Amino acid sequence: MSINQTIKYSNSLAIKQALHESLKNLGNFEQCALLQYPHYINIGDHLIWLGTVFYLTNVLKTKIAYASCSEKFSQAEMDEKIGDSPIFLLGGGNFGDIWYKDQKFREYVISQNHHRRIIVMPQTIYFQNKGYLEKSAKVFNSHPNLTLCVRDRYSYDFAIKHFDNCRVILAPDLAFQMAGMPCFSVPRNPENSILYLNRTDKELNQGFLAELMGIYNLVVADWISYEQKWILGNANSRWRQIFAQLYREVWQRGLVTPQEFIDRRIWLKTATENIDFNSVDNPSMHRLSLSSLHSGIYQLQKYRLIITNRLHGHILCVLLNIPHIFLPNSYHKNQSFYETWSYDIPFCRFVSDITQIEGSVQELLVSERLKK
Repeated sequence: MSINQTIKYSNSLAIKQALHESLKNLGNFEQCALLQYPHYINIGDHLIWLGTVFYLTNVLKTKIAYASCSEKFSQAEMDEKIGDSPIFLLGGGNFGDIWYKDQKFREYVISQNHHRRIIVMPQTIYFQNKGYLEKSAKVFNSHPNLTLCVRDRYSYDFAIKHFDNCRVILAPDLAFQMAGMPCFSVPRNPENSILYLNRTDKELNQGFLAELMGIYNLVVADWISYEQKWILGNANSRWRQIFAQLYREVWQRGLVTPQEFIDRRIWLKTATENIDFNSVDNPSMHRLSLSSLHSGIYQLQKYRLIITNRLHGHILCVLLNIPHIFLPNSYHKNQSFYETWSYDIPFCRFVSDITQIEGSVQELLVSERLKK
């Protein structure tokens, strides 16, 4: 499959259209299972989850009869709820051996469910260890009916070579299913400062440290969920989850940030117009994801410009029409996604050399002033 470079993916709706076109032949299913709910506080993965839920329910018209995180997954419960219906595995950036726990879970589910169709939603693929790659490829290629969706050209070429018994589809990130939804029509009255939304884990590219950028009035922070250290509780302990919810929602996301709490209550009424979460298995999970998304939106829309090395910092800026600089992560993920889908977004600049950041910031700020 190839991407037509004459197509202008100049806004989020154009990329959403490409998503629908790429996935149009997945088929129709009365019901399904959706696995790998992000029981952690990365707001970007909650955005992917929501996009997937909206795609399955609103586009494919499929009932999500079983939804679970990896920690609480039950083969017996899934069997009871979905019969022989297909399994969807969440997309994202954890296909490979950097975040190998997620890959091992995928391999387990695939090996135990040869009688079901399995669809892996759009992923970035990256393996450092040849042994891990060969093990994963053997598991995937042994399944008789597996569709592997990938979200960038590098991953597509890699999958065609190594996962040759799988049906491989190139498609944008599922977060773009949410493009055009009313929940992204939020008023912006940005401060004068610039946010560097900076991941500091093993995907950090050490060549883009904040102190080397030379940007005046730069605020450096990761997702607000990491800054506030949200707690979710043990996925297998109901009481620990209840305690965690009380502490997180009343203190961390309530009394500490009262204005965001008030705005969130109002925003959630609009955001849930397109779906009834009660019709989806485990509705409390999806509501937490939606609530988490608001915190990400609220965080970004306060700034006149964003610099980020997070892929979903970039994607959320595209959905919100916020001018931003997109930086590389520690491997090909960010750059390859940008070159595949978002290269034509007019209010984004991908910068691969730290010396180019200051000039790109000024260019975007001038462009924004000319629009007013």
